[in-house]
Amino acid sequence: MININKFKSVLALTLLISGSVYAQPGVPPPVGVGTDPVVQGGTGRIVNDSWKPSLRKDGVIDKVEHNNYVTPWAPIREADVLFKKRVWREIDTRQKQNFAFRYPGDDESGGGMYIEILLDAIKKGEVTAFKDDRFTEPMTADDVMTKLAGKADTNYVEDPVTGELKAIVNVKMFNPDEITKYQLKEDWIFDKNIGRMVVRIIGFAPFYDKKNADGSFRMSLPLFYVYYPDIRANNAKYEVYNPENDVYRYSWDDFFEKRMFSSYVLKTTMNNPFQDDIMNLKTGIDRLNQSEEIKEKLFNKEHDLWVY
Repeated sequence: MININKFKSVLALTLLISGSVYAQPGVPPPVGVGTDPVVQGGTGRIVNDSWKPSLRKDGVIDKVEHNNYVTPWAPIREADVLFKKRVWREIDTRQKQNFAFRYPGDDESGGGMYIEILLDAIKKGEVTAFKDDRFTEPMTADDVMTKLAGKADTNYVEDPVTGELKAIVNVKMFNPDEITKYQLKEDWIFDKNIGRMVVRIIGFAPFYDKKNADGSFRMSLPLFYVYYPDIRANNAKYEVYNPENDVYRYSWDDFFEKRMFSSYVLKTTMNNPFQDDIMNLKTGIDRLNQSEEIKEKLFNKEHDLWVY
């Protein structure tokens, strides 16, 4: 009996110590202990080749390494869903609230714009890019860069001295400022188990501005599509610029999950059996009014489910 009691005491002490270690702030639980390895984060890295880290201590604060981790989504049972609609919305990076997408980066944010962070993850094989928003056909990193910058052009120029033809390869460099929009696909779900509307982003696509030969704007086209749960762990590694306070820096995963961006609705499955975009139905200011009307309907739907 005494040996059994000693064994129980040792076991309880071991569990207590292990539980306290996992509960410490900034110490993630190991993979396999109530966590999903897909949602693990970590620390970011420099993604812009022109960015150079300081060789001296740049500042007076004794900084610690920031290990940001993703908060896993709570599962939603189909039996608990009372309402569900799909919404497509657009983020314009030229709006003031969305300037974080255009921030050139620093040692916390990863030394690059968000599109550069995204492209770096695709090049390293950490995230898969797709050609469509249903994620049916994957793209390679070369496919993405070819679509973004185009193929190299070779021109032959005659040498004025020797008369020989010399090949000159012209390579178009990628300009991250050409990424002016991001399009999100998300689900709005009312979960009766928790009694509120839950918004889950399914995927998103960066849009680049295609220009004419004279440099004038032609159209915006999707570069690729990303399955959002695949990119969450990478988003958690990099911190977003805070215009108010340089000490408090939240991650890109917080930025999306807390919906700190400004956007407008492009399309929804609400009373839209033909999946028409608002841009095809409305013009001018009526497009924005229609977008705000859809937002109000979603808000009222949650209210109605509460009341009735």
